Amino acid sequence: MDLEAAPRRRRGKELEAALLDAAWAELAEHGYAAFTYDGVARRAGTSRPVLYRRWPTKPDLLKATIRHYADQQSIDPRDTGSLRGDVIWLLSQMSVERAGMMTLIMTNLGGYFEETGETFADIRAHLKQGRASVMTEVVERAVARGEIDPARLTDRIVHLPFDLIRNELMMTLRPVPRKTVEEIVDTIFLPLVRP
Repeated sequence: MDLEAAPRRRRGKELEAALLDAAWAELAEHGYAAFTYDGVARRAGTSRPVLYRRWPTKPDLLKATIRHYADQQSIDPRDTGSLRGDVIWLLSQMSVERAGMMTLIMTNLGGYFEETGETFADIRAHLKQGRASVMTEVVERAVARGEIDPARLTDRIVHLPFDLIRNELMMTLRPVPRKTVEEIVDTIFLPLVRP
């Protein structure tokens, strides 16, 4: 018997990642309406019960799929030495990394929203669950450098740049141009937070 020819069984996190990668590919190719356990199982080279044990409903599988994809697109804050540089870096990376996901959510999940009654805000809340915002680190560094007046900070103001980029992505379904990113930072965000 040729042991090398026998397929290796995937387990644990490796199996889960393979299942969710297959689910993302299935979702991207067919949209939510044709997003099925059969299609995901076939693409992953496994059986439907393997999927049902982890995600008993189609919406559960969808949310796990989106979160898995977003985790692979995580954006690390960079210390450029200035608040402006840090925020431009984050927004530019978000724009590039999240454009594909935003396009898929905007164009392929109508059936999901209709079926579940959820909204884009619910998907976002699911993605943020248990995670600190990357803006927190950026803002804390800027406060330590004296670039931000902490008394002017509210949760909405801290996250305003991301909200505006997200809106641009939803409206255009394309990465946001650098000029727009800079305009958001220079004319909207920085005047709100600087001493």
